[in-house]
Amino acid sequence: MAQSTAPFSAFEFMIAWRYLRARRAEGGVSVMTWISLIGITLGVAALIVTLAVRAGFRGEFVDTILGSNAHVTVYSAPLEVVEGSGIYSNLMRDYAERAERIAAVEGVTRAAPLVRGQVMVTFGERSNVAEVYGIAEEDLRTIPRVANPGTSLGSLDQFAEGIALGSGLARELGVGLGDKVKLISPNGAKTAFGTSPRVNAYTVTYIFTAGRWDIDRTRIYMPFAEAQSYFNREAGADEIEVYVERPEDVAEWAGALSAAGGMGTMLWSWRDASGSFLRALDIEDNVMFVILSILVLIAAMNITSGLIMLVKNKGRDIGILRTMGLTEGSVLRVFFLCGAFTGVIGTIAGVTLGCLFAIYIDQVMSFVNWLNGGGAWDPSIRGIYELPAKLQGKDIAKAVLLSLGLSFIVTIFPARRAARMNPVEALRYE
Repeated sequence: MAQSTAPFSAFEFMIAWRYLRARRAEGGVSVMTWISLIGITLGVAALIVTLAVRAGFRGEFVDTILGSNAHVTVYSAPLEVVEGSGIYSNLMRDYAERAERIAAVEGVTRAAPLVRGQVMVTFGERSNVAEVYGIAEEDLRTIPRVANPGTSLGSLDQFAEGIALGSGLARELGVGLGDKVKLISPNGAKTAFGTSPRVNAYTVTYIFTAGRWDIDRTRIYMPFAEAQSYFNREAGADEIEVYVERPEDVAEWAGALSAAGGMGTMLWSWRDASGSFLRALDIEDNVMFVILSILVLIAAMNITSGLIMLVKNKGRDIGILRTMGLTEGSVLRVFFLCGAFTGVIGTIAGVTLGCLFAIYIDQVMSFVNWLNGGGAWDPSIRGIYELPAKLQGKDIAKAVLLSLGLSFIVTIFPARRAARMNPVEALRYE
């Protein structure tokens, strides 16, 4: 009677490794092994790269939102200017008091009143539409993506003497520091003949790059008092932008901000503005993971094909090993290890290739741009200027567990078939 041995003994590993390296006469097995190995490597690499790119894109997208926009915008519901007049306005005349109360809320890091308006900006024969943000200089300095000296031109020390332009807008207009641009607003001075457009010239004292194509191409910052005068908002503000400690959990502050803002206060958070896009990204992440998981499964199925061929070719060896005393469990583990070796090696190679691809994503994109003649990544469509990649331990772990799990599972059927082979039948025709 055959004696049982310790599971996964050294001799089982030795036999599995020798079987995996098929001789030239058994080239079919060797070819199937290489196909399985390459398939798993590419599948795991593709999965890791996709997850890294999606994580990097989402992280960069959210960072550009939080680094150049308010976490929560507080504005007022339209109220009747004079009781019975029928004229309504949402202008905040008590903006200073509101901003002070909101800033006192625990967890709020900044509350700044803003004046907003749309203008036509011209320089020479060029023109474009822009959105003007009237803001105090000390508040502008606290906006990370705008007040970044590493990506900007000029100094905010001269902000009171002019305006700040986004780099995309400055590029389209051909504007540099010290140039004067004209801002044209349709809501200008009110006369007996109606409202006439207001045209003012301002010196460009600061050019910023927020990292978002739509922001850099359309945004202008103007001193708060000047914006009040320019847009006829004397003694008032359009809204208050609020920054909180944990912007990802911005919903936690809704009740406190509404209470601090007073009657008629309305809120609009960054999640309200971009929530649908972020949810679409999450859905796309899940779909891509499922699709690439199927590719890894297809590659892993090649292990089954290779093992079935291996079991058929090694029938005589199985019969001899069984007559020498190997148990069914030992034979099962030998052929299980044959498939597991392929899965493990392919997974290690895939993780290595995927991580290298993600780390050198900039060089890869430069090569793709060179092949396409440029334009492989269009910021006007995707919002950000480059394709980022962010390797996360949990993403790598998901890819590794998926690959190894599938590789181990698909080896069970051919390994059980080998273990249940009758040694008498295996040796009958030898």
